[in-house]
Amino acid sequence: MTIGALSTRGGQKLSGVKRHPTIEDNVTIYAGASVLCGDTVIGKNAVIGGNAFITASIPADTRVRIKNQELDYKAGKSSRKAEEVQQSDAWYYII
Repeated sequence: MTIGALSTRGGQKLSGVKRHPTIEDNVTIYAGASVLCGDTVIGKNAVIGGNAFITASIPADTRVRIKNQELDYKAGKSSRKAEEVQQSDAWYYII
C-alpha cells in the first residue's frame, strides 16, 4: 500500500504545501492500493480495495474496488486474452 504524494521534478518547490492525503476514521485500505495527492480525502468508513489507484477524494461510507480486470498475454506479435489461455499454460488470479 502506498499513501503519499505524487512525485514531481520540482518537488522542493512544494515545500510547505500539503502533499499527502487525509485518511479519516475507520478506513480500510487493502494491499497494493495507492492513495495519492494532498487534496485527496478518504472519508470515514470507506473501503479501498487492493490495487486501486486513488488520486481524488472518496466520500464517507464508499467502497472502491477494481472491476473487470483483463489479463492480456503478449508473445512477440501475437496476443491472447486470459480466457483463451488454458489453465495449464499459466496460473493467474484476480483479487
